[in-house]
Amino acid sequence: MGPHRKAALRTTAVGAVSATLVAGTALGFAPTAQAAPNPVRFVDIAGDGGTVLKANVVTPAGARGTDRYPLLVMPTSWGLPQVEYLAQAQKLADSGYVVVTYNVRGFWQSGGEIEVAGPPDVADASKVIDWALAHTPAEAGHIGMAGVSYGAGISLLTAAHDKRVKAVASLSGWADLIGSIYGGRTQHVQAAALLDGASVVTGRQSAEVRQTFDDFYGSNLAKEAELVAWGKKRSAATYVDQINENGAAIMLANAWGDSVFTPNQYADFYEKLTGPKRLEMRPGDHATAELTGLFGLPNDVWKDTARWFDHYLRGVDNGIDREQPVQLKSRTSGGYEGYPDWKSAGATSRKIALAGSKTIRANVNSGADGGVVFLSSILDQVAQLPPMASIPLLPRRWAAVWQSEKYAAAQRVRGTTALHTTLTPTKESGTLVAYLYDVGPLGLGKLVTHAPYTFHGRTPGKPFGVDLELYSTAYDVPAGHRLALVVDTVDPLYIEHNPPGAQLTFSSPVNDPSYVSVPLREQ
Repeated sequence: MGPHRKAALRTTAVGAVSATLVAGTALGFAPTAQAAPNPVRFVDIAGDGGTVLKANVVTPAGARGTDRYPLLVMPTSWGLPQVEYLAQAQKLADSGYVVVTYNVRGFWQSGGEIEVAGPPDVADASKVIDWALAHTPAEAGHIGMAGVSYGAGISLLTAAHDKRVKAVASLSGWADLIGSIYGGRTQHVQAAALLDGASVVTGRQSAEVRQTFDDFYGSNLAKEAELVAWGKKRSAATYVDQINENGAAIMLANAWGDSVFTPNQYADFYEKLTGPKRLEMRPGDHATAELTGLFGLPNDVWKDTARWFDHYLRGVDNGIDREQPVQLKSRTSGGYEGYPDWKSAGATSRKIALAGSKTIRANVNSGADGGVVFLSSILDQVAQLPPMASIPLLPRRWAAVWQSEKYAAAQRVRGTTALHTTLTPTKESGTLVAYLYDVGPLGLGKLVTHAPYTFHGRTPGKPFGVDLELYSTAYDVPAGHRLALVVDTVDPLYIEHNPPGAQLTFSSPVNDPSYVSVPLREQ
């Protein structure tokens, strides 16, 4: 990636972060405490190595010296101050919790440098628990953690390393950091630039973090193994056995269009959990499903978070443990759908044959793309307007296109679409992006899902198999519409690795036919 493009992306990221920080004010909201009389204290807590963490403590009104309450610890999101959760902290304190929210190290007025959920961040969370047990009416044995985005990831990691954590609500977070921003061996450049820009504006990057971003942008294959190891250390999926052994009750919530932490990695992680667990998926982008709750407004995610803690920390029989643990909301229809497990959502599948041989040229955006980080999925969330493309007008020189027949009945896509094909490149490296579209009678395609795929070290002219999982989603294709698979080589969301003059040929050998498998809810 050239320096001018990196600078432009970082400028865009800084602007996006600034917009996020002031959006609530522009809408007339403010993430401040409501009129509830719960006492609020702003305190300094000594984190790992003595690093000062700026925090606030909210206790139930009228708490007496001998009273003890369940404890909730809430690390802040990436780039946001500790008042982020104050409205929810007040509500939770009303319900009988001691709530400690704190600014993670390296951001705002907290000390230290940004570690990206490294070991010092996990150690900080345990230090905050220690402090709360010593300085508040918190009750040992009834401790939970919750957070949005960065706070969600730290909460999951702490549950793996600190047995005192009995329940977690991980909202718009990650379980697999590399699977999120380097999925398909492809750099998710807009997402990374957003995180990078936010940390430049609101925090202090460590030398390791700065180098990691630079290696990421620079597509340094010599550092790939090091990058993967760095990410695994910061991924709860690496420690899932420890989480299961510790037995914490884990609630995961994410949005279908999360452009920072894709929904697939949460779904995969959920399936590996053996203790009490819940998975919620809704329309939206990164942290947009939780946003109104941060301003104290009614919000489904925060409502279920409170119910989760009420049951697993306070022993309230509110029925959440008897509900279907997988709760999905379609991007195109109202209401929640409950399933006993993730796989039951797309219990059947329909294959679309990718017949014939198609050759495309690389390095040109065909007009099919995944949209713009945040903006596209927010439009989909509030107006059901995902990225669109005219399928008949896509230039076949740059895009390979296959379409299904018209469907007589609605097709309820639920889960993870899988692509299998045979690819013959003319260069040893390359990138492709696969898109699944809902195509109406006039040929206008609405994006259902997509995903990138990058390869290196292949022999030019030698075919090889490609298996790619597209991002999980829930989308209803109307009767009379088709599904179309489109593959091209350039998308502004990602760094592409196609050398000049590269071509990609997709074929369907008789002994290994190509297809896209679409998971469907049973009618």
